[in-house]
Amino acid sequence: MSLSMLRAPLRRAAVAGTRTIPRAQFRPSFRHYATESTQGGTKSNKNLFIGLGAVAGIGGIAYYYYSDARSEAGTAVKSAVQTAKANTPFKPTKEDYQKVYNKIAEMFDTAADVEYDDGSYAPIILRLAWHSSGTYDKDSKTGGSNYATMRFEPESLHGANNGLNIARDLMEKIKKEFDWISYGDLWTLGGVAAIQEMAGPKIPWRPGRIDGYAKDATPDGRLPDATQGGDHLRKIFGRMGFNDQEIVALSGAHAVGRCHSDRSGFQGPWTFSPTTVTNDYFKLLFDETWTWKKWNGPKQLEDKTTKSLMMLPTDYVLVQDKGFKKYAKAYAQDLDLFFRDFSNVVSRLFELGVPEQQFVTSEPWIMKTIEEQQEQSKKEQK
Repeated sequence: MSLSMLRAPLRRAAVAGTRTIPRAQFRPSFRHYATESTQGGTKSNKNLFIGLGAVAGIGGIAYYYYSDARSEAGTAVKSAVQTAKANTPFKPTKEDYQKVYNKIAEMFDTAADVEYDDGSYAPIILRLAWHSSGTYDKDSKTGGSNYATMRFEPESLHGANNGLNIARDLMEKIKKEFDWISYGDLWTLGGVAAIQEMAGPKIPWRPGRIDGYAKDATPDGRLPDATQGGDHLRKIFGRMGFNDQEIVALSGAHAVGRCHSDRSGFQGPWTFSPTTVTNDYFKLLFDETWTWKKWNGPKQLEDKTTKSLMMLPTDYVLVQDKGFKKYAKAYAQDLDLFFRDFSNVVSRLFELGVPEQQFVTSEPWIMKTIEEQQEQSKKEQK
């Protein structure tokens, strides 16, 4: 059997999601069987049996030689199949990445089973994608999503990443099922799925990130400090290459999720719908009266009406700083505008640190939500 004949079904199996198995080593004395066709191999074994049968008078020894030869030949052919599979590179298609997206999306709702936060893991998966990408430094061209270095200490222990071990552990389960995907692609695709499955805008996304090593980990201090003001935001986001408008748009991610006193020190959600992407974050900044919370924790604000919502100092600065305020006001008044700008800047954020030549496609993909796939399936069944 030729290797080309072996590879054909293996490539089809790979596209279907079948993974390769560890490489087996040929036994040198039987390496030639790997190049024989199935029919040729059968004929050769038959001739071998006839030839050995000529010495049948020697206590039936021919039978044993034949059986052993056949067994060894079968082992060699099996080894050839294993080696061919191991040597055949798996080239995932958009459909393969869609399967990963689907598995991530299905995982979001399992948070309800353990009564985690507001019943969804989507916000913390989005935070993982955000923090793994936001370490980029445009001057040194280090950090970003390319190497997924939050897997390593001490980056995994940085204060801004407290609690993200939960997200990394969840995504590790997905990684074990789809071991061909890089961590950087997995985490950012998770961020895409989180936004889209929480009714947010479509996020153009491309695969191509590679896994790095501990030596590639970034120093502490590259992510925003929520206790700071406008100058700090411009310094942190400017290092990534973002301007005022993009800083405000990215801040809109606080429409979802909540803070935890045992992680960041802060406590509470930003909006009344922490598992739905809206422009309510911006609306609330302008429409509610915010006062400093009286408690033993770090400085944060609470809404005067219900005292159930919170804003961080870096949130409140968006309505105090003139350069930020005009964009925050525009987003509060126009959901479509916010969705458009948010989509563009998040797509850029998730690609920080990835060389253009690494991407497998020049045109970003738009992944389908679970709901869209269900609707498509219904139409195809009619």
